[in-house]
Amino acid sequence: MAEISILKGKTETIDLPGIQENSSYSLEKSIAMRRSARNYKKDALTLQEISQLLWAAQGITDKRNDLRAAPSAGALYPLEIYLIVGNVDGLDAGVYKYEIGKHKIKKVIDGDQRSALSSAALSQGWVKIAPAALVICGIYARTRRKYGERGTQYVHMEVGAVAENVYLQGRALGIGTAFVGAFDEDQVQSVIAAASDEVPFAVLPLGKI
Repeated sequence: MAEISILKGKTETIDLPGIQENSSYSLEKSIAMRRSARNYKKDALTLQEISQLLWAAQGITDKRNDLRAAPSAGALYPLEIYLIVGNVDGLDAGVYKYEIGKHKIKKVIDGDQRSALSSAALSQGWVKIAPAALVICGIYARTRRKYGERGTQYVHMEVGAVAENVYLQGRALGIGTAFVGAFDEDQVQSVIAAASDEVPFAVLPLGKI
């Protein structure tokens, strides 16, 4: 496993490019072409593509009411998104956290952590070769405070909605992913330096197809 260098104090924050709300690739075609992809080209992803994928996952779509791209029970938004970068033009390798309201990413760990993430995901090889990956985490307390134990199910539902958004947006960009749910939670938390209450639910490798 690669050595993990957690950044402390003031860390690098990067503004993401503006998102595109219209394209020639239809939603219907994205749905029809959606598949799990585990073989990726060696091409680097671009910062624009990363921006679009993060926006599709949890970006703000209604600034007046702070509503996001995926539905959330009670609009409580328990999810946090981490970006693992290995080969993205304009971004150093490392782990970044998506600052949702600002549409920025903040580096939390230096260095390429794809091998460590792959090891945490029971050595699934496509996690290691993908140029980047998203990790969807959730904080149960945000939803349980209103819905009690039922909130647990609502958090899980939201993870599915976010993952499907990433699948469909990725398809429109020529980027594939596969929902990875088999991993050691403690190891993934360590790899991305997640807080103890941020439970990892999904790893989504990203690569050109």
